[in-house]
Amino acid sequence: MARIWTVYLLCIFLAISCTLAGESAWNGHTIPGSRTPAAFTPYFVPAGAKGYDSASPLVHYSGKWTDSYSASFVGKTLRWTSATKASVTFTFTGTGIEWFGSVDKRHGMADVYLDGRLVDRVDGYSSVARKQQRIFWDFDLDYGKHTIKIINTGKKSKQATGKIIDIDAFVVTQGSAAVQQTAPQLLAPGGQNLVEAAPMQNSAQWILKQQGTTGVHAMQLAIISSSHAIIMDKVEHNPLTIDGHPAWGALYNLNTHAVKPLHVQSNSFCAGGTFLGNGTLINVGGNPVVEDTTAAADFGDVDGLQSVRILEPCDSEDTDNCDIYENHARVRMASPRWYNTVLRISDGSAMIIGGSTKGGWINNATTNNPTVEYFPPKNIQGSNGLPVHLAFLVDTLNSNLFPIAFSLPDGRVFVAANRDAMIYDWQTNTEQRLPQIPNGVRVTYPMTGTALLLPLSPDNNYLPEILLCGGSVVDDTKASWEISSQDPASSQCSRIVLSDAGIQAGWQVEQMPEARTMPDAVLLPTGAIVIVNGAGSGISGYGNVKGQVGASNADNPVLAPVLYDHLQPSGQRFSAVGMPKSDIPRLYHSVATLTPNGDVMIAGSNPNLDRSEVAYGTEYRVEWLKPPYMDAQRPVISTSPGKVGFGQNIELKVTLPPSSSDVKVSLMDLGYVTHAVHANTRLVYLTTSLSDDKQTLTFTGPPNGNVYPPGPGWLYVVADGVPSVGLKVMVGDGQGPPVDVGALENLLKSTDPDQYDEAKGKKAGDGSE
Repeated sequence: MARIWTVYLLCIFLAISCTLAGESAWNGHTIPGSRTPAAFTPYFVPAGAKGYDSASPLVHYSGKWTDSYSASFVGKTLRWTSATKASVTFTFTGTGIEWFGSVDKRHGMADVYLDGRLVDRVDGYSSVARKQQRIFWDFDLDYGKHTIKIINTGKKSKQATGKIIDIDAFVVTQGSAAVQQTAPQLLAPGGQNLVEAAPMQNSAQWILKQQGTTGVHAMQLAIISSSHAIIMDKVEHNPLTIDGHPAWGALYNLNTHAVKPLHVQSNSFCAGGTFLGNGTLINVGGNPVVEDTTAAADFGDVDGLQSVRILEPCDSEDTDNCDIYENHARVRMASPRWYNTVLRISDGSAMIIGGSTKGGWINNATTNNPTVEYFPPKNIQGSNGLPVHLAFLVDTLNSNLFPIAFSLPDGRVFVAANRDAMIYDWQTNTEQRLPQIPNGVRVTYPMTGTALLLPLSPDNNYLPEILLCGGSVVDDTKASWEISSQDPASSQCSRIVLSDAGIQAGWQVEQMPEARTMPDAVLLPTGAIVIVNGAGSGISGYGNVKGQVGASNADNPVLAPVLYDHLQPSGQRFSAVGMPKSDIPRLYHSVATLTPNGDVMIAGSNPNLDRSEVAYGTEYRVEWLKPPYMDAQRPVISTSPGKVGFGQNIELKVTLPPSSSDVKVSLMDLGYVTHAVHANTRLVYLTTSLSDDKQTLTFTGPPNGNVYPPGPGWLYVVADGVPSVGLKVMVGDGQGPPVDVGALENLLKSTDPDQYDEAKGKKAGDGSE
């Protein structure tokens, strides 16, 4: 059913082939719009790393090896062997190692040892011959001296015609002792190792664990199943590869920490995303490849500005058949969008809000896209599938990218940008302006704050309240050379109740313990909020302001989370008691999300044009923030309803901790997270009753798609503040959102794919942030 809807415009209405192309757009060739054709090679030595070719005197060989020479090899030389047990050893000092070589039909298998321990068996077989390929990598090493040893096993796959292994080059991530301090396995408050740290007295202990690497930088993050998250990035030299080039997207296994690359064809640089009413995930917008800095001729210049990338529901732990689908000729937006916000609305479709028409930095009138459009396309007030103009997105220039947005319980949409906010009725295309955010605080890119729709409850008829935290008072009309990485961030949190009386009262202001720009606010099943990540000074982006640290526009990372309880009185809502402190800076392009298990996944940070290993470098390590309830006796859900219909009464078989008294059911959307925007994050408390034997919990689904837009959700049973593991359900009927065939056909007729023409007025550096 999901598959049928996903390709609705391809198979049902337009009668075209719906199969993926046989060869990736990135597979060693270029397409129209690129410059000089050239085969892509993943070999790359980022700033802060060092390369060693196969002829380096520090690389030692044992057994029979043969030298080959070609301009297509690193350093014009490569060393290969087909002898069983022939080996190569390389000792280095640093925190990461990469091995580059060739792949083709003649290559076989090798065992890789690090410091005497077998860590991997790699297979160099490929049906396509490619050079300078990344064969093995590990970025999770303690700082210090390490030895990599590679041994030819003499084995091969069935398809291979030979047993060759070769060495073209090694790349070492050099790191430093200070860098190593950022990667302890377990951290307690103050960054102490848990093995040595005594537990705090009379406080709830949180734990921070560093485990796993993403392979693809985590610019965008969403939980897609009980076992996997999707990670999306931009076109850059990530270590994870696919079809002979670095991957821009991946599926991350939450249980095993393995990563699987995805076939992303276009540049998803600063895209947005949401799930639709049938569980399909769309990833929307992006940028062209940045010419003159990261060569379009290397990557294949597939413009991402109008892209709609599709991931069909993928709930199995086996993700072999899960991948991204793109077809710009038939599946696209009407207009180019970079830094757009994507929101699932009350009919299960996606509202795509704002953005820029091409890469840049601070938005302006020449690049602004002050419109909304929908996927699938809608005919709103005669728009017939084309963008609908919003005066709000003109009035909020210049700091108005990645607008903050939430679908409200009356079906309208809250939107905030810059210092302003409104309630938008998308069905009538009317705006209700709200009081301005106090004290000159700007909350959207590049003066980035974060926001949440506070938990909705039937107890007050789902009265909505908005929380905005962090940002900056930097003037968005200032030139970049007048803005500093040391300009202080804002500590302000502002709340407004969206009732007549609440709007009349305006924003209520309180202060976080520390100022933050680029923070992430994560809603827990208990209703509490964890605020993580961010910087104490500067603003979002890279390569723009004075006093940059590396390329970062921000400095003074905020390393400790803070807990916010929205039910407490003002002045008593923030607490850092028992909170751990990380030493990993999480600045621009960092993310955090609640997981089905109930802990918080924290990843990313990359304020650089491409992968970098200098401060503040590209961060691939993952951290897991575990609330105290993770170690408590937790409720257990024994049955799964699969679907939760609106207003439907459903029984759950549960096992509750002894003496449980306060039992709730939290229905949550874990959201699509990027650039501190958690637009679809949502918690709705459901009406519940408990049987006398406390083994059957009856709950009622949300009343309609306004309170919880139809689509995927997670059920958590919360007993006395301790949640169960989340259970994935489909809220609503599981069908796709409505399709207006006329609007769809008009969009395709009235617009062209990839209409951004970089030959017109493009200057070097466009696309940097």
